[in-house]
Amino acid sequence: MKVLFIAGFGPIASDVAQSRQLYEEVFGIAFKVEEGEYLHTEEVKGSNTFAVWPLSQAAESCFGTDVWPSEVVRPQAWLEFDVDSVESATRELEERGYKLLVRNRTEPWGQVVTRLISPEGLLVGVTETPWMRRTSD
Repeated sequence: MKVLFIAGFGPIASDVAQSRQLYEEVFGIAFKVEEGEYLHTEEVKGSNTFAVWPLSQAAESCFGTDVWPSEVVRPQAWLEFDVDSVESATRELEERGYKLLVRNRTEPWGQVVTRLISPEGLLVGVTETPWMRRTSD
């Protein structure tokens, strides 16, 4: 697997208002606000996107429901690596015995992703993010 860049990183929030207060009011990060209180910015250097992802939206993306299952470790943050091939990366992760939550899923916004919970409890994705590749190649 070849990681091309960090597509995004951020906390997964049960209380978006509290997270927004910290990151916006204290750290001075100006967010764009999307449907469902998804807060994001592409202006913080270090990763292509920094976003507060509501837990309910992360659950919907991984499990098709807005409730995170109690039998799966609740992630505190998410981290996505854009890779040369999501299909190859998915195969490699499965061959190495990792339990995948999502396999080669195309999100409504066009990103292809495979997700798992890391040993540290992060929601980790390997992705192909077309609009980021146009500017990063």
